[in-house]
Amino acid sequence: MTPVSKFTSWLRWCFGNSVIHYHSNLKNMKYIKLSQTNDLMPTLGLGTWQAPPDVVESAVYKALDLGYRHLDTAFNYNNEEAIGTAVTKWIDDGKGARSDLFITTKLPHVGNRASDVRKFLNLQLERLQMNYVDLYLIHVPFGFKCDPISLTPTVKETGDYELDMDTNHGLTWQVMEECQKEGLIRNLGLSNFNEKQTENIIKNAQLKPQVLQVELHAYFQQVQLRKFCEDNHIVLTAYAPLGSPGAKTHFVTKYKYSPSAFPDLLSLPEVKGIADRYGKTPAQILLHFLVQEQIVVIPKSTNEHRLKENMDIYDFELTPEEMDSLRKLDKGEDARIFNFLFWKGVENHPEHPFKLDQTAEV
Repeated sequence: MTPVSKFTSWLRWCFGNSVIHYHSNLKNMKYIKLSQTNDLMPTLGLGTWQAPPDVVESAVYKALDLGYRHLDTAFNYNNEEAIGTAVTKWIDDGKGARSDLFITTKLPHVGNRASDVRKFLNLQLERLQMNYVDLYLIHVPFGFKCDPISLTPTVKETGDYELDMDTNHGLTWQVMEECQKEGLIRNLGLSNFNEKQTENIIKNAQLKPQVLQVELHAYFQQVQLRKFCEDNHIVLTAYAPLGSPGAKTHFVTKYKYSPSAFPDLLSLPEVKGIADRYGKTPAQILLHFLVQEQIVVIPKSTNEHRLKENMDIYDFELTPEEMDSLRKLDKGEDARIFNFLFWKGVENHPEHPFKLDQTAEV
């Protein structure tokens, strides 16, 4: 039996469609089937960026108790150990099994090379206290040189980050495929890659990318990228699905960098009007909108009330007219928040994803 639970396997056998509904104590959670492995990925996950270890441990345990089954973390978030502790305690307390969960983490920018994949993956599995992850993503398409002691990017006297100009996605992907065959990873994917970069991997991969995680919200709906992913059987995961309200403070405080585009999506009249009609919050409408478009969402919260609120998005359906009104909020590329320019000098890397032509030849 694979690490997927017997109940999940039964669901796969019963339903041929890509999105699965079932009614249980998990708040009518929906799942989407991944290509090639047919694993089921919950369409709602808990994002953990900016969640410090001393806070995230209790938040993850509470989220699991509430019914979350999908956790999203990364080496760069510096909280994998705390998340692993919370998951282990939840399992040891008899609340559930590892096979009930879908855990995503990511290869960091300082390990974005074939020779470092196993080093970082093994370290991350150790920190998570797990022998496999359900999804492993290349976090960003560019690479930085790594301080071997701190495992952080090295920085020049000018403040520019030291770039690894030899980043080779194909070779890195090959090692990830080997780790997948060995059972260390269930599914493989990418994060923050553009179409051309993703297409280049597809052309040479044995196990093609199954998930692409990108910034995606009502103001930045990535319509062309979504069509590309649909054509290639790639599930899209939206980070910052609410416009990442807390990110600007983080950028200013840590990097002295202030993005020009920072939307207040929760105050939009169109969103508030729909929320009032359904007795929902604007956040619930924005999350449901994306899930109804068959996009996975990973909103971050450590607040119990908001954890519950973010889960309560499956008991209604938006009308075609309401969906169209929300689609019309799209502002395209002008609404991008995360361009990574807070890492000084990153735009000089040949694989900076927003400098290249983003359109794949398909």
